[in-house]
Amino acid sequence: MRLEDYPKEPRFSATVLSTERITDESADAEVRELVLEVDRREFDFEIGQSVGVLVEGPKEFGGSVQHRLYTVADTPAAKAKGKPEITLVVRRCDYIDDYSGEKYAGVNSNYLCDRKPGDKLSITGPFGLPFTVPKDKSANLLLIGLGTGIAPFRAFVKHIYQEVGGWQGKVFLLYGAQSGLELLYMNDERDDFARYYDEETFEAIQALSPRPNWADPIAWDYAIEGRSEEILNMLDDEHTYVYVAGLVPIRDALDKVFANMLGSRETWLKKKKELIDAGRWVELLY
Repeated sequence: MRLEDYPKEPRFSATVLSTERITDESADAEVRELVLEVDRREFDFEIGQSVGVLVEGPKEFGGSVQHRLYTVADTPAAKAKGKPEITLVVRRCDYIDDYSGEKYAGVNSNYLCDRKPGDKLSITGPFGLPFTVPKDKSANLLLIGLGTGIAPFRAFVKHIYQEVGGWQGKVFLLYGAQSGLELLYMNDERDDFARYYDEETFEAIQALSPRPNWADPIAWDYAIEGRSEEILNMLDDEHTYVYVAGLVPIRDALDKVFANMLGSRETWLKKKKELIDAGRWVELLY
C-alpha cells in the first residue's frame, strides 16, 4: 500500500505532552521522542501500528497537506484522564530534490521535532497490521529493525516481558544504523533494551555501517556472520516468527543477506514465501 493510499480522514486533534531529544547533542542525527494525548477516548491502537501526521506544506510547493506515517513506539496504556497517549520517535530529516539537486528540510519530521508541550496537531489512523505476539510462549522471535524502525520493537519487547511475562522462546533483536550515534536508546540514560539483558531468552546485536561517517549500507552480513547457522536453524523451526521494521530498502538488503546464507536467491525467496504463507514473516516497512 502506497502512502498516498492512506486516508487523510477522519482527522483527530492531539496535544503534545512532552518532547525530548534522545540522541546525544554531539550525535550526527537528531531523534526526538514525543508523547501525544489524543483528544478522543476511542482512539484504540496496538503494537506495531502507525498514526498519520498532517502538516500543511510550504507555500512555494503549493501548500498541499503532507501526510506521513510514524510507528507507535510504546505499548497502549489506560491513562487517568481516560484519553489515549501515543509515543512517537521522530528523526529530523532532510532530502535532496531529484530535479534541482537542492537540499530541503523534511516537512513533517521538522514540524514534529519543533513542537513544544501544549502544541496541537492533526493525526489520522491508526493504520497497519499490528505485531501479534504468538500465543505460544515458547515461540522464538527474530526482530530485525533499521534506524527508527527499532521503535515498534521497543514496544514489542516491553510487551513480551512486562505484560505477557514468562517468555520461554528466544527473543533475538538485530538492529542497524549508519553510525553508532544514530542508534536509538543506546546511551546510558535511554537504553530501553538494557533492562531486558538479564532475561535468559533475550539477545541484541548491533549492525553498523562499516564506515560510520559515510552513507554505506548497513553491514548486515558482517553482523550475522558468526550467527548464520543459529539464525537458519531458527527459520527452520516452525515455532520461529520473524518481524521486520524500517524503511523499504531494508527488504532488498535482507533478501541479499539471506540469499547468500542459503546459497541462492531462488532458494531464499522460496523459503521466505513459506514463512509468509505460514504467517511467520511480518514486515512493517515505510
